[in-house]
Amino acid sequence: MLNGIHRNSLQEQVIYGRPMLDALTGLAEGFGAKRLMITSTAALAGPAGLAGRLAGDLGSICVGVFSGISAHSPRESVIAGAKEARRLDADLLVALGGGSVIDATKVMQLAVWAGIERPENLGPYRAGRGPDRADLSKLVPGIRMVAVPTTLSAAEFTPFAGVTDTARRAKESYGHPLMAPRAVVLDPAATISTPPQLWLSTGMKAVDHAVEQLCNPTRSPYADALAQAGLSGLARGLVATKARPGDLEARLECQIGMWLAMAGASSGRGLGASHAIGHTLGGSYGVPHGLTSCIALPAVLRWNESVAPERQKLVAELLERPDLSASDAVKTLAQRLDLPTDLAAVGIRPDQFRAIAEHTLHDQGVRSNPRPINGADDIVEILELASG
Repeated sequence: MLNGIHRNSLQEQVIYGRPMLDALTGLAEGFGAKRLMITSTAALAGPAGLAGRLAGDLGSICVGVFSGISAHSPRESVIAGAKEARRLDADLLVALGGGSVIDATKVMQLAVWAGIERPENLGPYRAGRGPDRADLSKLVPGIRMVAVPTTLSAAEFTPFAGVTDTARRAKESYGHPLMAPRAVVLDPAATISTPPQLWLSTGMKAVDHAVEQLCNPTRSPYADALAQAGLSGLARGLVATKARPGDLEARLECQIGMWLAMAGASSGRGLGASHAIGHTLGGSYGVPHGLTSCIALPAVLRWNESVAPERQKLVAELLERPDLSASDAVKTLAQRLDLPTDLAAVGIRPDQFRAIAEHTLHDQGVRSNPRPINGADDIVEILELASG
């Protein structure tokens, strides 16, 4: 008999299809927030940038823009942002950008709550820490955030965040129920200036979320239904936005597909080896996470092919390619979007496979992969499949 537990996120609202200025003004009023600080990247800051324009449009309720967040959310960006939030006496953080911005802002909240002022002092708060891990139950949450995503990474829909310890060149995970953005604003117009490859590749990351949910060995009615709807919408929306970049309806379909694909992940059953490999390639080798999904997911599907083939058949059908294997259906979609599908295209060499495999073994995704991974040799096999 089917049984399990579904855990709902503590996120309060998702506002979709409305202009971000209107949505944020209403949220600030509803939350009683009067001192908003926007967090973003240098590329989006400045008077002509999206973050700069939003700050100007918000007027006096925006007390500043922190634009010091770089790729893969380094600890240093988190600490600098938390310091700026304290200096400005901000009462609401507005994360405007992609997954790195949103993840960094999530952990900024934690740094403010815990009074952390140095990058090395984040260590005891990361997930998986040993007996010296900080007791998160003793934290008194204060400042919260809302997110306005400009990509399809879906970081805004979880209470977890990946931050890079630059000293170790390792991506590490942080989590707290109230790290999830209090609200998310899905405004397709806010994504128009997102570089096409970034938009489409993070869309493939959203595809990865849906596929690894659908292929998980544990069934979850709620998560499966959302992942199916999300994958179907992404397949349509990504192809449409590739052909018509200014099509706001298609962009919104991608955003809703991304939301649905990730929403079911709150069931807690985990993702798989594609995400595990992606964490290593991103945190340790600097490969953008969207591109890691284009490359790793087809290889992982092929390696898993002998396990629960009916689930992979469903994936191919949802991608509107029932004539192909799930692996080939995903790879074909990435190719239609002009995205790389092999490791050599992102500068990863065969002589690096063993080190990548050894590092990836420590990732939680390895333990929830449909086909058991028994050691580094198995991951090397997957990397070889991802070589073209």
